[in-house]
Amino acid sequence: MTRRGHGQGCSGGGAGPLFLTDRKAPAGTPTLDVCPETGRARLSYRRAEEIFEENTRLLANPLASPEDIEDLDGFTLHRLRRSALTHDAEGGTSTPMLLARSRHASVRSVERYARPGVDAVARHVAERDPAARRRT
Repeated sequence: MTRRGHGQGCSGGGAGPLFLTDRKAPAGTPTLDVCPETGRARLSYRRAEEIFEENTRLLANPLASPEDIEDLDGFTLHRLRRSALTHDAEGGTSTPMLLARSRHASVRSVERYARPGVDAVARHVAERDPAARRRT
């Protein structure tokens, strides 16, 4: 996961890895896995998932008390990724782009993300209504 397109990131810039280690990247680390501002390396997916899940427990369970935090499940990076793909699909992103972004080979695999909500369907219909186009 990178910060490009996510606005303010962990070290303040707009490019590079989003989740960073505490130490500088070792020599030979691929450029895309190093923050250009801090020189720190990208966290492993496993560790980023662990931190993200731990820090979203109360957000995922808004009615729970902070004392119960150890027994709660938080959000996952997979769920975050699915949400991004669903928002892209609702925004009209093409199927080939959704396939590329999700790194799935089959359209059937992407179908689960492309389930537009009621508002997205209404917006789509309104934008394509010939009567509405004639009124403007």
